[in-house]
Amino acid sequence: MIPEVSHGERALHTARAAVLRDLDATGHSDPATVSAVDDAVAGRRWWVEQWPDGAAFVTALVAQDVADAMLEQVGRWPRCRIHDEEPLVVEPALGQDPHWVCGHCGVIAPIGALGCS
Repeated sequence: MIPEVSHGERALHTARAAVLRDLDATGHSDPATVSAVDDAVAGRRWWVEQWPDGAAFVTALVAQDVADAMLEQVGRWPRCRIHDEEPLVVEPALGQDPHWVCGHCGVIAPIGALGCS
């Protein structure tokens, strides 16, 4: 029998997939960045285990963790396609339905949908 996956673990897998889609869409999907995503997911696993109600917020947190890790590897990621020097930020930082937002353009795309905009 296959063990049931917890709500928090499903949220972590969903967050991982969304951030990987955005990395791929922006041409930054390589072993180092995939490792950064996996590190972020592993780091948030304890957090979501301690606060199961926070599972809805884990996509925003993983995306921000990866953006922070990318700063050291490639510089600001992701960037606005219109205002190339403008980094995108996650809003809400701790909330449901997180999006990438440009300070000039406003909402760009939900996390996981950068390639769709």
